[in-house]
Amino acid sequence: MSFTLPPLPYAHDALAPHLGERTLHFHYDKHHRGYVDKLNAATRGKPEANRSLEELVRTLPPGPTFNFAAQAWNHQFYWQCMHPRGGGDPSGALAKRITRDFGSAQVLKQKLCEAARDEFGSGWAWLTVRDDGTLAVFSTNDAENPLQAGLTPLLALDVWEHAYYLDYQHEREKYITAFLDHLLCWQFVADNYAASVIGEQQHSKRA
Repeated sequence: MSFTLPPLPYAHDALAPHLGERTLHFHYDKHHRGYVDKLNAATRGKPEANRSLEELVRTLPPGPTFNFAAQAWNHQFYWQCMHPRGGGDPSGALAKRITRDFGSAQVLKQKLCEAARDEFGSGWAWLTVRDDGTLAVFSTNDAENPLQAGLTPLLALDVWEHAYYLDYQHEREKYITAFLDHLLCWQFVADNYAASVIGEQQHSKRA
């Protein structure tokens, strides 16, 4: 089995003016595709080639193959976290959980902004669900992923320079603000949260 590059969920120019067409061609067609190609080369003829990306991220030790798998997974997830008509505020059960854990959606956005802005060098900012059902915001370095710690990712924000430099140069915080205010797909986050709740309920029944 080989790993494939999933199509973007929108056209390359759909996120403009917040992320331009050139950025998406560079980010998706070069960087994301490159991780998938390198993962296929690293796993060809090995048992890892028959495992899912998520399995690889959860189980591989640190090293090049993990980096390729995690970056392929992270990017596949990141594209779905954005929508041409994104932004606004969450609703429903997700909004209630956010209010309970952070006080408001605005506070959550501020924490996401801080995590992404203050991540030194390349990495990611995440909204995740802990085992007890509470939400947590934190950042990871390079290709690191919350799945490694047994957490459920709800939202990923890429803060590698290739994600924003063509549009924002060194002004990372402007990119983060644009992501949170205009691109963030709350429906995708809500679907992930709902799936985590169902999964926890099923786990409780089995226990």
